[in-house]
Amino acid sequence: MNSADTIDQLLREHGRTYADEAGITLRDTPAPLYQLLVLTVLCSIRIKADIATAAARALFAIGLRTPRAMADSDWQARVDAFGRAHYVRYDESTATALGEGAALVLDRYDGDLRRLRDEAAGDTEELLRLLREVPRIGPVGAGIFCREVQAVWPELRPFFDERSLATAERLGLPHTPAGLARHVPPEDVARLAAALVRVSLSKDAARELRAA
Repeated sequence: MNSADTIDQLLREHGRTYADEAGITLRDTPAPLYQLLVLTVLCSIRIKADIATAAARALFAIGLRTPRAMADSDWQARVDAFGRAHYVRYDESTATALGEGAALVLDRYDGDLRRLRDEAAGDTEELLRLLREVPRIGPVGAGIFCREVQAVWPELRPFFDERSLATAERLGLPHTPAGLARHVPPEDVARLAAALVRVSLSKDAARELRAA
């Protein structure tokens, strides 16, 4: 199977973004951008992605969709939401980190992460650095946010983190951002990056793609 066919199969079978799985209708507006930041925090520890997305949905279900709502919420309510999603090993520390992160987004960016993008002024490395100032988000988490947000921040495209590029190489695909992006329309770059990550987390998926 050639690269184009493999990428078509990747998008068809695995091309759902994690934002979509978490119930985020991603747009370039403050609330969904903040929801993606929350998901990023939840994914930034060693925990299964489906549990992280379930935890995000649980938080959103009790109304914690904006930094103001998160900052004003009860810490125990966040912990309880995590319990319902079986996000239990890091529930208390993550509940604290989300409260601190909401305060940072409100104080520094007036609740609008587009201001963070503006502060980075088109410099992807600076954007990654600013994201790492949010409690609990490290280099991997900053990459997760950029990988997903490129769907609505086209100036970031093509963005593929180290995990997605390593997976592309194992599948015999181009393993540079530009090389991968040549095979899909711009609006599908985020889906392709997510698909590669999903395959990296599933031994069966990678084996099936290599065998096809």
